Amino acid sequence: MFIAQELKSKNIVEYLLYLWQIEDLIRAYRLDIDRINEEIILPYPVAKSEKKELYVWYENLIEMMRFEHIQEKGHLQINKNIVLNLEELHDTLMKSADATEYIATFYRILPVISHLRNKSNDSGSSDVEICFNFQYAYMLLKMKKTAISNDTMQAQKEIAAFLVLLAQKYNSHQKGELKSDKN
Repeated sequence: MFIAQELKSKNIVEYLLYLWQIEDLIRAYRLDIDRINEEIILPYPVAKSEKKELYVWYENLIEMMRFEHIQEKGHLQINKNIVLNLEELHDTLMKSADATEYIATFYRILPVISHLRNKSNDSGSSDVEICFNFQYAYMLLKMKKTAISNDTMQAQKEIAAFLVLLAQKYNSHQKGELKSDKN
């Protein structure tokens, strides 16, 4: 929760990837708040009152996951909404005369996105969602210490650069500082 709060204010991309990790962590604990409390919350180095907040946060996430029937796979609607907001911003930026660097960065990774879409037979996901799915899968491979090909590492660098730029544009947008064709 504390990490999530910090990430949300600094980097929406890292925040979303972190929340996806938390969803998987909760699944690994079989949505058992008692085990999460014992193995994650109690050892966490914060004050007792903050442990209570953390407990309630995990408990609420578990409740939402049950309510949305994503105990086995999928993402919470609140996380899907972040992706939708980022897709909307992406679409706006792609139409903006003031976003030449962003547009150029996106077109550099478009062949990678197309390759990933074809490889996964995923015609329903947006370009932004494909980038997130790839980044998360890459992160999981790194955590498992799985061998990663040079092509995959290169694709990850390019997609990460795009997502960094998207996160920066999102922060600017949130602060009302983003230029658009309407300004």
